[in-house]
Amino acid sequence: MTNNAAAGDATVDIDARGLKCPWPALRLARAMRTQKSAAIVADDPIAPAEISSLAAEKGWTVEEIRTPLGTGWRIFR
Repeated sequence: MTNNAAAGDATVDIDARGLKCPWPALRLARAMRTQKSAAIVADDPIAPAEISSLAAEKGWTVEEIRTPLGTGWRIFR
């Protein structure tokens, strides 16, 4: 997990590749406790459903992104 600050808006980047669910969603939830946005890359086939469910439950916005590490998601409060 890395923290990138730009223009006063911090974004946390989470590399959850190799982690089985529910760990990617748990890492995302932990990061979003203190951040307004986060980006996560996860390769578990269940991760998209887990991340979408968590975001819906919390009222967060999710957009799919492409990164050099693979497909991921950017989450906003």
